[in-house]
Amino acid sequence: MINRLFLIILTLFFITACAPADSPESFQLSSPNMVNTITFELIDGTPVYRVSHGDQMVLNNSTLGFRFKDSEPLYGNLEMIKSEETTFDETWDQVWGEKSRIRNHFNQLSVTLQETGESGRSIELQFRAYDDGVAFRYIYLKQDNDSLVIMDELTSFNLSEDGQAWWIGAYQDNRYEYLTNKSSVSTLDTVHTPLTIKSNSGLSLSFHEANLKNYASMTLARVGGTELKADLVPWADGDRVKTDGGFTTPWRTIQIAETPGELITSYLILNLNDPNELEDTSWIKPHKYLGIWWAMHIGKYSFWESPIQGATTQHAMEYIDYCKKLGIDHLLIEGWNKGWTPAWYENAMHMFSFTEEADNFDLHKVTDYARENGVSIIGYHETGSNIINYLKQIDAGMKLYQEAGIHDVKIGQVGSRLNMKEWHHGQFGVNYYRYVLDKAVEYQLTVNFHEPIKDTGERRTYPNMMSREGARGQEYNAWSEGNPPSHTATLPFTRFLAGPMDFTPGILDVDIKQGYEGRDVHTTAAKQLALYVVLYSPIQMLADLPENYDGNPAFKFLQDVPVDWEDTKVLNGEIGEYITTVRKDRYSDDWYLGSLTNEKSRSLQISLSFLDPNSIYEAQIYADPDGITWNKNASEVAISTRDVTASDTIQLKLAPGGGTAIRFVKK
Repeated sequence: MINRLFLIILTLFFITACAPADSPESFQLSSPNMVNTITFELIDGTPVYRVSHGDQMVLNNSTLGFRFKDSEPLYGNLEMIKSEETTFDETWDQVWGEKSRIRNHFNQLSVTLQETGESGRSIELQFRAYDDGVAFRYIYLKQDNDSLVIMDELTSFNLSEDGQAWWIGAYQDNRYEYLTNKSSVSTLDTVHTPLTIKSNSGLSLSFHEANLKNYASMTLARVGGTELKADLVPWADGDRVKTDGGFTTPWRTIQIAETPGELITSYLILNLNDPNELEDTSWIKPHKYLGIWWAMHIGKYSFWESPIQGATTQHAMEYIDYCKKLGIDHLLIEGWNKGWTPAWYENAMHMFSFTEEADNFDLHKVTDYARENGVSIIGYHETGSNIINYLKQIDAGMKLYQEAGIHDVKIGQVGSRLNMKEWHHGQFGVNYYRYVLDKAVEYQLTVNFHEPIKDTGERRTYPNMMSREGARGQEYNAWSEGNPPSHTATLPFTRFLAGPMDFTPGILDVDIKQGYEGRDVHTTAAKQLALYVVLYSPIQMLADLPENYDGNPAFKFLQDVPVDWEDTKVLNGEIGEYITTVRKDRYSDDWYLGSLTNEKSRSLQISLSFLDPNSIYEAQIYADPDGITWNKNASEVAISTRDVTASDTIQLKLAPGGGTAIRFVKK
């Protein structure tokens, strides 16, 4: 799986045993091209680090350490006993992704510290410097105790200057499903990661974590001025992390870029995860899919058994016919099983069956009919956050799908707490989501988590982890005040820095004529097309009612646009304002462009230099007609074609709340 182009591991500096207390205990680690530098030192026995980008300080001295339950803190009274510096360079292949081949090139410093007191506890710190950011983690090997409870991680991020931050608050009942706030770093409270910051000096920063497992998710709390500190999501009993006496933390990550768009094309989070563990990935297939889902959200159908029940054999077969007609090979069916009631989304230990069919639904009849018509069914497990009930049935439920020839499952955890008790993003939740992912591998199921733990790059290790929600998605347009036009101009620079999202774009009837009165999508139809390029996911729902696609000329773009890419480039963008992204299809010479804006109209000049310089392309353009806005004639799409080359520029005229989508076909 991994193609190693160049791998050097060199022991370079400072391998000592029990360095004298008065010896210099300061180290500098720079990235391969000297772009970013981490400085680590012990000051009066306390470990601190700082980060710079070229000559510009990013983080001033920032603390490291832990507080434990029933044990002394691991913070002061430390001395250096060993250090080692290495370098690593490889290029690896993604099973699927926004870029097919990724270079993983870093310099690493490992330092082992030991207490000077009687306990003599030791801990290893690993620092990695990349040209697109830095990362570090703690490794505490099991020593004297069979258990050790972390009550506080003392990691801080002491920003050298203020800046604008884009954030959602932590510890809210609706998990991550909120509109993004914008304010100065110096006014923050406690926020989720990824946390995106544009510093006053112009650097774009993202604070997050990578390879989160058997640990609590990290939020960030401001402790004064522009200093942020790790705040670990607790268990219901107040403990932060329960261990067997040893632990390895996730990587604490800081992506550093000159422009906001460079954050999007940073692969630091993926590089900090373990390589693919699955030998056979033939059953993992990126795809586009239809679903009865939107009809349920706009009130045309219900999730539960009723006179307007959505998941019936008849409706499923009608949607399969649409899949065949429209050339879409996957179909999601929600509500097919017993347990759905009008109160299913309320905080209660709701009881679902994962093997018993709802009235009016025949699973085998549906899957047989789908197979005959070249359509794959996507299964659905809604737990209602009753994890006790789900784990009792998970093998039976997944085995049922396997026997029916289903290879994909969407898994929901609607509820403010797991088991009405634990945070989704505490250690309990982290371990639960990893367990389900492992279990899905046993039954050759890809996973689309809704109401999930945040993505920290585990899709590299488990490529069956296809996509997840973890933000405020399309459905809010169906029954709430909706998502403002700026929302999708913000997500690429915030939530999507963690990984793919199942946003469920593709509503061409943006006025929602069959939905609740007064609701609409708050974008133009052309912007809905552009979302398939701008918002990355290896699975993309064509969320609208299929009858709104049938005979619609704009649907041709949704048929054509891939979900698996050879390369990705961000041509321009400002957070919450606008963005233009281009991606090259992994299996053809075609390029695709998506550009979108917030509430403001824009005219953007785009160089086509990303195209093959020796070829002519037909540009198939889907744009906003003159005079429309997101709330005026928004369903109209202007479709045109022209020949272009790499030396050309093209002008994009984006309506308020609008966008443009283009397919470039090599002639």
